[in-house]
Amino acid sequence: MDSSAHTRSRPPVIIDAKTSIKRVQTDIHPEVRTRLDSVVCIERLIRRHKKPPSYYDVYRETTRKKYASPEVRNMPKMTTIWSDYMEWLLGMVNVGVHLVDKDGTTVFFNEKMAEIDGLRRQDVLGQNIFQLFPSLTNESSTLIRALHTGQPTVDQVQTYMNMRGKQITSINSTYPLLKRNVIIGAVELAEDITRIVQLNDQVLELREQLYRTTGEKNRSGNDTQYHFGDLIGSSELFTQALIRAKRAARTHSPVLVCGPTGTGKELIAQSIHNASIRRNQPFIAQNCAAVPRELMEGLLFGTTKGAFTGAIDRPGIFEQAHGGTLFLDEINSLDLALQAKLLRVLQDGRVRRIGGTSEQQVNVRIIAAMNVEPHDVIRSRTIRPDLFFRLNVVSIDLPPLCRRMDDLPLLMRHFIDKFNTLFALHVQDATPDVYAVFERHTWPGNIRELRHAIESAFNMLEENESAIELHHLPTLFQQATPDLSRNRICLEEVVLPDEPCNLPDILDQIERDMIAHMLARYGGNISRTADALGLKRQALQYKLKKFHLS
Repeated sequence: MDSSAHTRSRPPVIIDAKTSIKRVQTDIHPEVRTRLDSVVCIERLIRRHKKPPSYYDVYRETTRKKYASPEVRNMPKMTTIWSDYMEWLLGMVNVGVHLVDKDGTTVFFNEKMAEIDGLRRQDVLGQNIFQLFPSLTNESSTLIRALHTGQPTVDQVQTYMNMRGKQITSINSTYPLLKRNVIIGAVELAEDITRIVQLNDQVLELREQLYRTTGEKNRSGNDTQYHFGDLIGSSELFTQALIRAKRAARTHSPVLVCGPTGTGKELIAQSIHNASIRRNQPFIAQNCAAVPRELMEGLLFGTTKGAFTGAIDRPGIFEQAHGGTLFLDEINSLDLALQAKLLRVLQDGRVRRIGGTSEQQVNVRIIAAMNVEPHDVIRSRTIRPDLFFRLNVVSIDLPPLCRRMDDLPLLMRHFIDKFNTLFALHVQDATPDVYAVFERHTWPGNIRELRHAIESAFNMLEENESAIELHHLPTLFQQATPDLSRNRICLEEVVLPDEPCNLPDILDQIERDMIAHMLARYGGNISRTADALGLKRQALQYKLKKFHLS
C-alpha cells in the first residue's frame, strides 16, 4: 500500500477547543501534528512566563528536538504557523485569553475565556470592555490599566460581573502590547477561581459568626478538643517532645512544631493553648497550603472595601485570634513575599488590612508547623531564614511512629477503646499476628495511618468477635504477612546451621542482612536506620562501606 492510500485510510481527526492533546494519536496527519506541537509549546510558554509568547519564543520552543515533530524542526522559519494558526493555537490553550485594541474593544476572546466569563465568543468580539463588564471602572479593569499605564499586572485577584449579572473571580495577568514603543492593545491571561473564593468566603463568614455569637464567653471549647492528658505515649522521644511542649505553655514565645504528616502537630498546638493563660481566648488553625497564595494575604491580614474589585471589609485571622493562639500549619508553603509581611507582623505586633491605611495592634501567640526537616526547607529556600529563626524560639520535634514503636500497644489500646464506643462493639485486643505485622510496618502515615487501619478493621468485625485478626486488616497489611514469615524462617536457617561453619563470616552475613533490611525499611534514610539499629550515624556509614551497601 502506498503512502497516499495509507493517508486516505486514516479515520478523520476532529479537533476543537475541548480536544485533549494527550488523546490524539502519534500517527495523525503531519499538518495536524504540526499544529499540536505549536499548541503544546505556546501553552508551555504561557504557563512558564505568565505572559504572551513572542514570535521568537515560539520559533525557538517549537524547533527544539525534545518537543517538535520533524515537520516543525525542518521548517526554516515559523512565519507560516504564526500567520495561519495563531488564533487556532490560542483557542486550544487551557488559559483564558482576552485581547483588546487601544480603545478597549475586544479583538480576540478564546473559548476558555468565554467559559470563565460565562459569555459566548460571538457576543463578545467587537464589544468594549465596559459593555461586557459594567461593574468595571478605569481603575479596577486590569486591561484598561495596562492600556493607560503601559505597565503589566501579574497574578491579581479580580472579582467582577458580566453583562448578564454573573459574578466571576479570576486570577489575571495582564500585559500591554507595544509596537515601536506605542501601546496598540493589551492581553489578559486568566484562570477561574470563583468556586474557591466562594468556599473561602463561606468559611470566613462562618468563623466571623462564631466569634460574634460567642462574645466574651469562654471560646476554648469551640475550636479545640485536645489537652496534654489526651496525648498517648511513653517512649523517650515522645516524652521529650511532651516536656518541651508543657514548658512552652508557660510562656508567650513563638513555637515551631516539626514532624511528618500524621504525627499530631495540631494536637500538640491545641494542648499548648489549653494549658496556657490564653486558654479562654480564640484558637484558630489554618493550613497555609490549603488556600491559593493569591487569597492567603487577605485571609491572614483582612481586606478593606475597595482594595480591589469585589473586596469587602473583613478582618483577617490575626485580628480574629487577638488575645489567643494562631496555629499556622505547613508554614513553609507560604509565598516568600508573604513570609516577609508575616515576619513584620511578628516583629511589630501590628497588622494592616489589604487596602487599609491604618494599622491595628494584635496580641497573638504563633504556633507554626512543618512536615519537613528544618534544614531541608532552609537549604531549598522555601522559607526565609529570618522568619524561620523568628518562629523557632521554641522547637518541638515530633518523632514518626516508626521511631516510637514502644508506644504501639498504648496507641492500639486507645484506638480500640475509642472505636468500641463508636461502633458499639466489645473488642478486647488484637491477636499476636496483628501486633507482629504492625511492628514490622514502616508507618509512612504515622499515627493517623494506625488509627485508620484499626477503624478499617472495626468495619470488618462481626458483633460477636472480640479480637482484631489479620483478615480484618486492610489489604496492604494482609499482603505483607507472607514476606515477613519467609524472612523470619530465612533468618532462623542462618542462625541455626546444621554443619560446621566460620562463625565470624556468619555473623558478618547476619549483620549485613539486618542493615540491608532496615535500610530498605526506612527508605534509605541513614539517620533513621542508624537510630533503629542503635548505632551512631558515622558507625552505620562505616558498615555500609564495609559491606558495600548503598
